[in-house]
This record gives sequence, structure tokens and C-alpha cells, in this order.
Amino acid sequence: MEAKSLWVLFTTLLFIIQGWRQTEGCLEQERIALFQPPLQIGKGSNCCQWERVECNITNKRVIGLDLYFTRYWDNRGWRSDLSEYLNVSLFLPFEELKSLNLSENNIADLVDNQVLNNLTKLKQLDLSGNKIESLQSSHDGERPLNLTNLEELYLDSNSFPNSLLSQLSGFSNLKSLSIYGNQLKGSINIKVLNNLTRLKTLDLSDNKIESLQSLHNGERPINLTNLEELYLDSNSFTNSLLAQLSGFSNLKSLNIRNNQLKGSINIKDLNALSNLEELDMSNNKVKEFVPTKNKDIYLEKLKVATLNNVFINGTVSLMQLLETFSSVNTLYLIDNHFNDTISTQDQLHVSSKIEELVLNGSYINNNILQGIGVLASLKILSLRGCGLSGTLSTQGWCDLWKLEVLDLSENALKGTLPPCLANLSSLDYLDISDNQFTGKGASTALANLTLLRFISLSQNLFEVPSIFISFANHSHLKFLFSDQNKLVKEPTIQTWVPKFQLKVFRLWNCATKVLHIEIPKFLYYQNDLSFIDLSDNNFGGNPFWLLENNTRMRAFLIEGNSFMGHFNIPSHPNPNMSIVDISNNKIQGPIPANICSIFPQLARLNLSSNSLQGNIPPCLVSLNTMLMIDMSHNQLYGGIPEMSAQSDSLMFLRLSNNHLSGKITPTIFCSPSLKILYLDGNKFDGNIPSIDISTFPYYSLSDIDLSNNNLSGELPRWIWNVSNLHTLVVSNNQLKGLIPMELCYLDSLEILDLSKNNFFGPIPSCFHAQSIKHLHLSRNRLSGTLRNAFFNSSSLVTLDLRENQLTSEIPYKIGTLSALSVLLLKANYFVGEIPIDICKLYSLSIIDLSQNKLSGPIHSCLSHLTLEPNVEEPFNLHASIHEQLEEKVDYTTKRNSYTYKRNNLVLMSGIDLSCNRLTGEIPTEIGNLSEIRSLNLSHNNLTGHIPSTFSKLKQIESLDLSHNNLIGRIPIQLVELYNLAVFNVSYNNLSGSIPSPKAQFGTFDESSYHQTSNEEEENGVIDKYIFWVTFFVSYVILLLVIVLILYINPYWRQAWFSFVEHCIKTCQYFIEDNLL
Repeated sequence: MEAKSLWVLFTTLLFIIQGWRQTEGCLEQERIALFQPPLQIGKGSNCCQWERVECNITNKRVIGLDLYFTRYWDNRGWRSDLSEYLNVSLFLPFEELKSLNLSENNIADLVDNQVLNNLTKLKQLDLSGNKIESLQSSHDGERPLNLTNLEELYLDSNSFPNSLLSQLSGFSNLKSLSIYGNQLKGSINIKVLNNLTRLKTLDLSDNKIESLQSLHNGERPINLTNLEELYLDSNSFTNSLLAQLSGFSNLKSLNIRNNQLKGSINIKDLNALSNLEELDMSNNKVKEFVPTKNKDIYLEKLKVATLNNVFINGTVSLMQLLETFSSVNTLYLIDNHFNDTISTQDQLHVSSKIEELVLNGSYINNNILQGIGVLASLKILSLRGCGLSGTLSTQGWCDLWKLEVLDLSENALKGTLPPCLANLSSLDYLDISDNQFTGKGASTALANLTLLRFISLSQNLFEVPSIFISFANHSHLKFLFSDQNKLVKEPTIQTWVPKFQLKVFRLWNCATKVLHIEIPKFLYYQNDLSFIDLSDNNFGGNPFWLLENNTRMRAFLIEGNSFMGHFNIPSHPNPNMSIVDISNNKIQGPIPANICSIFPQLARLNLSSNSLQGNIPPCLVSLNTMLMIDMSHNQLYGGIPEMSAQSDSLMFLRLSNNHLSGKITPTIFCSPSLKILYLDGNKFDGNIPSIDISTFPYYSLSDIDLSNNNLSGELPRWIWNVSNLHTLVVSNNQLKGLIPMELCYLDSLEILDLSKNNFFGPIPSCFHAQSIKHLHLSRNRLSGTLRNAFFNSSSLVTLDLRENQLTSEIPYKIGTLSALSVLLLKANYFVGEIPIDICKLYSLSIIDLSQNKLSGPIHSCLSHLTLEPNVEEPFNLHASIHEQLEEKVDYTTKRNSYTYKRNNLVLMSGIDLSCNRLTGEIPTEIGNLSEIRSLNLSHNNLTGHIPSTFSKLKQIESLDLSHNNLIGRIPIQLVELYNLAVFNVSYNNLSGSIPSPKAQFGTFDESSYHQTSNEEEENGVIDKYIFWVTFFVSYVILLLVIVLILYINPYWRQAWFSFVEHCIKTCQYFIEDNLL
């Protein structure tokens, strides 16, 4: 009885212990080890529930550890608890470990690596992405590893040399070995590899290997008879490699792309690979394949051949190549150049086994479509971007009745679709986009392809939506793309009802001359759409019934139309909706308050450029799935919701150009995920909030735009501690104070705009950040000199210091700003000469030094400048709500000040040296600035003649030389400046006639030549003021002379009075006789 009681007690204790172990998870010593750095990769007491830990279901022992990229970010950069010299004894408690991933941790050496030998159950070890040079640690006497049970070893992207192979002798059970991207080079030693008899996969790619035979082994070939997959791509192998592969008799897949094979390849060199199924020889320079005479035994098991970018000289016949690889089912021949002709004899010998032929980007002649008809088994044919032109042939390709996929996109085919297209009755996928096909109404050829699931008609000249009637009976159709075609008006009454229910419909950016066309009527019958894009068509009406009809919609894109009405959302929730873009329409009213409950998984929301009103729903900025929000250019009012800090996903928030007001809530700067914040163009006031970013483990905010508000006070110091700050724009506010020294430590800052504020004091002398590209400090009260600022900033593209109080000379060190494209120093107090070093800035496109006190001559070396704009291409992604901040530059030309943004800044180039004290003659070399569009040298003390070389300024639009001391004639050659819109030479000492009123000179009035001439000529211009003064004086003198004569001579006086009396009487008699 006692024995039975003891047994019951023992069983109960075991149950309790086992239950405790299952509750806690992990063995005690393993759990303790996992709570110690650097292995602490989770939270909670049950380590078996950690994402990076895998445990045995039965005994809860750890069998898998994933320590991939166990790094964290601090102010010094990425750090890792796994040190460069990793002590492998950390893994000693994990006796059941089967999988260990230590990749991407910057490990340089494995200390005490013999502990790995104790992990007898280890099957998989990943050490890739580190800095390891040897598997034999110098700390352990360089003893070799002996992991006899290891089956998978990944050593990619390390620094292993050739000696690594000799260190693998203890890995006798290895099945997969990857040494991608190391330092293996030359001829590698293969002796040890022959011992890996169970090896099935070997990856030696991306090294510098030249041969698989070691010179020290008597050229003995490799004998890895069980190897099935071999990757040798991106090395330096030559044609001799093929003979070295004879020992791989069971090889099924061979990749030798990106090597140095060239010339003629003899097919018999591959005959030893009798089991080969997949071959990739892409990106070599093969001239031809020499076929074997005995075709019956040649690579008969080969099913997939990839020969992309191999034939580049146009000497290989495509049909002969198909015959050479007669056994394949799939042949990839992308980016090749084949000869132009296909003879009848070629066609007769081509095997018909091939089922998939991909020729994308290859140069082929149109007659390939005629000859390809012999490939009767062909199911997939892709000819995208092959240079095909003209109309489609009706022979050959129309006989491929088994064809399921046809891609003819990105060619120059034109005309109507041939009727024989209807023969391809098995077609499931048809892409004819980016051609010049035409069509009005239904297409008979398309109407018969009733098995189609996918069709793309985009970028052609089809009339849509009328062509859609072709698909009325296509019950299988799910994907219909028809972007960039000709949009026409539909009949008022719908004449057809579709049998299909689309999943995806795209109809964006179609050309139309008709305003406010209604969206295609067949969409009223669709209720299964998940993606619809109707952007940029100028459609009218209200489209939100589409959301009510299609309850599984994921993306709703209707931007760039003329839709009106309120933003109506469905009455029932749609958990699938991810993207909504209704921007650039005429939508009015409030944003629905329940939008978050109706679309709980919303990730991107673009409501910009409408007429929306009201407050921002608080839930939007706190939605955990939200990534991007753009509500800019509306009429929203109120403030920013306080809940903005609750979102862990929001990365982009743009509320620009609304009527938002009040103080900016501090929580908007505390969102852990927010990277881009645009609040410009509102009515926010008060100080920029102060926060403590030291409490954030990683602060994401990188782009901030608070410009065009009523913000005051000083810039908070936390901004200068954001190490990853990329863009800061606070222009046109009422901010004040000194520019802080902390600015110098922002290594990621590229755009800084503090213009139109009240900042004062000197520019920090340490201001030479290597990353900054665009700097705008104009219209402040900055003072001091430029002696120590900027001149180590080799990346600076725009320097705008206009309208400040800067003094002294322009430093000669300005010539070190090698990337400078825009230099604006207008309206300061700079003195001295223009530094000749400015001529070293070959990237300059705009120079404005006007309204200073500069003196001396204009340097002739300015003619060395190309004045070609150097502005990055604008970001452009269809359906994206992320708009990059546009670079803006103010420049005066054509008598007005213009703001040039990113898109038109590339079109502007000019020099403005006006309102200074420059002397001397205008260098004739300035006429060599052929790209210049604006030249202003007015209001100086320049002398000499106007250079006739100015006639070579063919692009110039504005030329102002007024208010100087120029002499001589206006060069008659200037009439050849056909782009000239503004011309001013007034207030000089010019002489001679003005140019004939031809071309542009016929548009200039007298103000262009005001007070220019010293002498009048027949075609000259007489000043009106001088004319009237001269006329009046002459009249008075003449009158006085007449009075004097009459006074002296009584006879003439009597005669004069008699004449006057006679005239009076004559007039009197005339009036009495005729009028009274």
C-alpha cells in the first residue's frame, strides 16, 4: 500500500514539474542563457514564445535560434551586442540546437569555436554577411571544426580566401554549401571538395575564381557525383570551364552567368552533363553554339535554358539556335541580337517541343512572326520591346492555337488588330500595350478570345470605352488595363451588359477633348473590383457609388478628374481597403468622421487639392495601419488632433495649405514612426514645441516643413539633435535669434531654408556640412562676413543669402564650392571686386550679385561657365501621395521677380550684376555664353561698346545694359536674337540709329532706348521732352522778332494793321451772308 502511495506521489510530482516546465517554456539553463546579452532577443518569461526562438514541441528544448541582424541604433550609428569576436561558448547550454542563424552581425572571428563541435545535433548554420576570414579561430590554436552532422552551411558575403575549402574536411555530411561573395580567386583547390560526397548544392558565385582545377593536383577533375545544383555565376571562368565539369554527372542545374565565356561554344563539351535540366549562361559574350553531329544524345533532359544577353553581334540565327536546343521546354533569350533573315529551310528543321519562348528586349525582324508558326507546342511567347514595327503579319504566329500567353508590348506595331488573332482561342493572357494600334468600337479579333483573364491595351490609340464592348462575353476576364488611349463619349444608353466581373481595372491618363465625360457605364455592373484606377481623365459626376457596390475594394484611385459632390463612403465596413486617392478633384464638404471604422486597414489616404472643409478626424492620425496621409490644398480648419502620437505606422503627413490654426501640438513631433511632416501654408502661431527626443530609442523624423505660418520665438534646440534630419524648412515666419552652432553637426542635412524670418548675427563659422545641398538664408538680418563659412561644402548646389546685412569682400574660397549651381548674394553690402575664383564654378547656372557695392571689371573668364542648369530630376510615381519638397529659387528677369521651382528651374540660366559700381568694358567673351537666358549689367559704370558677339546669345530672353556709360552704335547683329523679350540700353551714350524693327526688335518701344543718342539721324529717336521745349522756345523767339520789326518800321506796321482789319471784315461778311 505504501509503495502504491509513493508511486502516486511520484507521478503527481512529475506532472506538476512537467506542467511548470511547459508553463515557463525552455529548459532552465537555456532560459537563463537567453536572458543574457547578446542573446536577449525577446521579452517575457516564456522564451519559447519569442519570435526568434524555436522550441521542441515535446520537451521544450531550444532547437532554433535566429540572431540575424541583432543590432540597435544609437547616436553613433548601428551597434550590436554580438561583438566582432563572438565567443561561441554562449551556445553551450543549447545541446538540442538544430538551427543557428548568426548572419549580418559584423562578426570577424569565432572565439572558442570548438564549442560548435559539441552541438552534435546542429543541422543548419548561417554565418553569412559578416567579416569572417577563417573557420579556424586564432584564439583556439586554429583547430579545425568537426561538424559531422551539419547539412547546411551558409558562409556568403564574408572574407574567406581559397584556404577555406581545406577547412571543410570535417563537414562530411554536408548537403548544401554556399560561399557566395567571398575572396576566392584564381584556381581553387578541389581536393577537399571531393570528400563532400553527399553534397547536392554548391554556390561559389560572386568570387573571382578562374578555374575549378588546382595546379597542385595534376589537373585532376572534380568528382562530386551527387552534386545536383552548381552556381558559378559572377566569376572569371573562361571556355575551359565546360571541360572541367565532366565529373558532375548527376548535375541537374548549372548557373555560369556573368563570366568570361566568349567566341564559339562546342555543344559536345556539355555532353557529359547528361542529367542537366536547367542551364543559365547569360551575360557572357558567345558568338555561336557549334552543334554536335549526334543529336540523339545531346542534353536530352534539358528543360530550361537561359541565354540572356549572350548574342550581341547579330550573327546567330534564332531558328538555328532553337534547333540546337531542341530538347528544351523553356528558352529565355532576353536582350540578344539575332540576324534578320529566316529562311524556309530553317523552319523545316526546328523542333516543336518548346513551350515557352521569351525574347524580351532582343533585336529581331518582323518576319520572326511568320517563321515562328512551326513551334506548334508553344504556349508562352513574349516579344516585349523587340523593335517590331509596322502592321502585324497574318501568317505564322496566327497558327499557334495552343498559345496561352502572348506579350507584344513596348514595340512600334500599328494599325488594326488582324482578324487571325481570333485563331488563338486558348489565350489566357494578352499584352499589346505601348504600341500604336488603333480601333473604333468592337474588335472582332478580341471578341473571339473568350478565355482571356488578363488583357492590356494601354498606351495605344484605341477609342475607349467603346472598345470594351469586345469583351462583353468574356466571362473569365479579371484584369483589364487600358491606360493612355483615346477617351471618347459613350452613348447615353448602355447597349451591352458584361458577363465578366473584374478584379482590376485601370483607365488612367487617357487623352480627351470632351470635358466631364462620365465614367464607363459597364462599371455599374461590377461588384467584385479590388483595384480601380480612373486617374487623370477629367471624368465628371460623383464616383463614390463604386465603393458601395464593390465591398472588397483594396485600392480606389480617382485623382486628377473633375468629380464633384461630397466624399461619401460606404455604409458598411470594408476591412480590405488600403489605398484611397481622390486628390485633384472638386470634392466638397467634411471628411467623414467614421472613415476609420469603415476603412480600418487604410494605409494611404490622399485627399489633397479639393475643397474639403471641417476638422481632421482624430482617428486618422492614430490609425495603426496608416502609412501616408495627404490632406494638403483644402479648406480644413481647426488644429492637429492630439492623438497623433499614438500611431506606430504613420510615416508621411502632409497638411499644407489649409486654414489650420492655433499652436502646433507637441505630440505630432513624438510619433515614433513619422518621417515626413509638412504643415506649411497654414495659420499656426506661437513657438515651435519643445520635446525631449532623448527618450526615443530611434527618432524617425527626417523632413520638416513649417513654412508660411505665423510661428515665433527661437528654433528649439531638439531640432539640432535629430541626427538623421534631412530637410528643415521654416521660411516666411517670425522666428528670431542666432543660427545655432549645433547646425554644424547635422551630417544628414541636405535642405535648410530659414529665409524670410528675423534671424540675426553671423553665419556660424563651422557651417561646412558635407551633406548640405540647398541652403536658403535670405531676407533675414544676418551680418558679418563669409570668410569662414561654407567653403568646405563640396555638395552645396544652392546658396541663397539675398537681402541680409553681410559685409566685406566675397571670399576667393567660393571657388571651392565645386557643385554650386545657384549663387544668390543680392542686396547685401559686399565690396571689392568679383573674385576671379568664381570662374571655377563650372556648374553655375544662376548668379545674382546685384545691389551690392562691388567694383572693378567684369572678368572675361565668366565665359568659361556653361550655365547649364544642374537640378535633380523630380520624384514621380503614379498614385503615390509622397511628393518631395520642391526646390525654389527667386530670380529677377524681364523686369519682374519670378519663383523658379524644380520643374522650370532646369530651364533658367542667368547672370545679374546690376546696381553695383563695376567699371571697364564688357568682355567680348561674354558672347560665348550660348545657354544664358538672362543678362543684367545695368546701373553700373561700364564703358566701351556693346560687344557684337552678343549676337551669339541665341537663348537669351532678357538683356539689360541700361544706366551705364556705353558708347557707339547698337550692333545690328542683335536682330538675330529671336528669343529676346526684354531689351534695354537706355541712359547710355550710344549713337547712331536703332536696329531695324524686325523680329523681336519690332516689339520694343522707346523706353528701351531712352536717352541713348548724342545725334539725331533720319531713323533716329527724338526725345519728346526735348522736342516740346525746343518748339516752345522757337515760337517765342519768332513772335518777338515780328513785334520788333513792326515797332521799327511804320509802313509795315500800317500794312499789318490794314491786313488784320481786312481779314476781320471778310470774316464778318461771310458769317452774315451764310450763317445769319
